[in-house]
Amino acid sequence: MTTVVPTSEEDPVLSVVRFTAEMSWADAGAETAEPEVNRLCVEAQKCMIEGRWLDLVSLMLASADIIFSKASEKDLECVFTIMCNLVKKPESLDQVHEMAELISAKIIQQPNDKPALRLKILFNLYNLLENPYSRFCVYLKSLNLATAGKVTEHILPSIKKMDNFLKEWNLGVKDQRELFLAISNILKENRGSTKDSFMFLTKYLETFSSEDASNMNEAKEEAARAIVDFVRSPDMFKCDLLDMPAIAQLEKDAQYGPVYHLLKIFLTQRLDAYLDFEAANSALLKTYGLVHDDCISKMRLMSLVDLGLNESSQIPYSVIKQALQIDDIEVELWVVKAITAKLLDCKIDQMNQVVIVSRCMERVFGVHQWQELRTKLVTWRGNIAGVISTVQANKITEDSTQAMQGLAIR
Repeated sequence: MTTVVPTSEEDPVLSVVRFTAEMSWADAGAETAEPEVNRLCVEAQKCMIEGRWLDLVSLMLASADIIFSKASEKDLECVFTIMCNLVKKPESLDQVHEMAELISAKIIQQPNDKPALRLKILFNLYNLLENPYSRFCVYLKSLNLATAGKVTEHILPSIKKMDNFLKEWNLGVKDQRELFLAISNILKENRGSTKDSFMFLTKYLETFSSEDASNMNEAKEEAARAIVDFVRSPDMFKCDLLDMPAIAQLEKDAQYGPVYHLLKIFLTQRLDAYLDFEAANSALLKTYGLVHDDCISKMRLMSLVDLGLNESSQIPYSVIKQALQIDDIEVELWVVKAITAKLLDCKIDQMNQVVIVSRCMERVFGVHQWQELRTKLVTWRGNIAGVISTVQANKITEDSTQAMQGLAIR
């Protein structure tokens, strides 16, 4: 296979046009191929002279499918490197954006054919672009290509830089939704990224407001997925889902209403409420792949948290036993599990059969919790002000006493 290496003073772009044209017409015979190759080269040269860079890219992309099927990966990379560099030619950012859209759209058409190489080409194109929004569009296509071509491992490192990207791109709500959902779907398939997938899914849901009722319906399925992901996770015990309009819309929904009720149980109620729900909705849990025993284990920990929040600071073993529906010998085991999961800070008083709670995690942190925090901060500020006033008053008294003593000596 011939490698695209310019051996004369011919422009690299024309060399690529000639190379791809010859490959496209290779089976037609010399008499047919030569005139066509020359025609394409003349047309390409005319585009370059007239500054019609978008037309030139369209001309070069016409044979892209054949090149991907016949050329070596080294040649492909060389061809598209030269082609992508054409985005540096126009002065108009709109024209550059059109060229980037054209190139990236062609590259992602066959995601299962050399997907890693196609992704590499898109990254190269991304780095050549200066317009932030054009960069975003190419990156979004990279996400879709990585997903379809099953090469998501190549895109994962870039997701860690998403905060910086978002500052640069300055996206509108619609683009944010598409981006966050695409990232969440990629991370969902990656082992060990469950929490990050959930985080981007909640970012997606947060883009919907109560004033956005016309678009709210499109979020129903993903809202239900977020609830199921939270319930299923063995190490997520708090979230702000209940405050989101995209989640709240499910409460009276015929299809997803029970899923919303399940979330409310996990965030605001105890084990007995879950058991009642399961008895009436066992088929629903199986539909969403939720394991009953796993749900019981999580609800026992959530119930223990609720006891810590709503009972006195000293919780009798008997109360824990009843709330968690366990035997006497299991009480300390579940308290240790809660401590290990950092849900509680407490001491176990075996002699008096009580658990002394010093700190407890909030299952939800909504408006009510913010108000409580504000009250505590105001009280704390008042106490600090009182201490400062007392210290200052004592200092003035001490200074006055010392001054009087000095006068008496003199």
